[in-house]
Amino acid sequence: MTQPATPPRPLRVLICDDNDTLRAALADVVRAQGDLTLVGSAADADEAIALAGAHRPHVVVLDVRFPGGGPYTAQQIVRSVSGVRIVAFSAYGDQGPRNEMAAAGVAGYLVKGISNAQLLAEIRTLGAQALASPAFTTEGVDPVDQPLERIHPQQAVELPHPQPRQFWSDASP
Repeated sequence: MTQPATPPRPLRVLICDDNDTLRAALADVVRAQGDLTLVGSAADADEAIALAGAHRPHVVVLDVRFPGGGPYTAQQIVRSVSGVRIVAFSAYGDQGPRNEMAAAGVAGYLVKGISNAQLLAEIRTLGAQALASPAFTTEGVDPVDQPLERIHPQQAVELPHPQPRQFWSDASP
């Protein structure tokens, strides 16, 4: 399998799992990577949605059977963070949860027990997709430095000519 190219800036990652031990282990794995930045870890839906809105992660690793609902959490994060990619992380590989999470906007699905290398490869692959999305491509770019959009003459709007302003009075002193 080909490794994705290293992104030009660190990918922001949010970890969401109700198991404290697993959440801490995943956080350590992400922190150990120079091209990834852990922006938070959440134990329930409300916390995950709030952290996603505050930190705009590129990738969210989300437990399927998450308190508050994995599919609900995924939908809310996708709605609030344009361009984000979510990888569902589950102890179960059956098709029902996969379909439910896909319908909620999840971009990937991994079964717990995979290697750290497989998890990191999925985070990087989805992160590259997120970085290519319009929501993240202009991030950190000053709009003043952007080229002006060219307008086709047929799209131009004719503005009314301004009336001359009179700065003196016709009255004689």
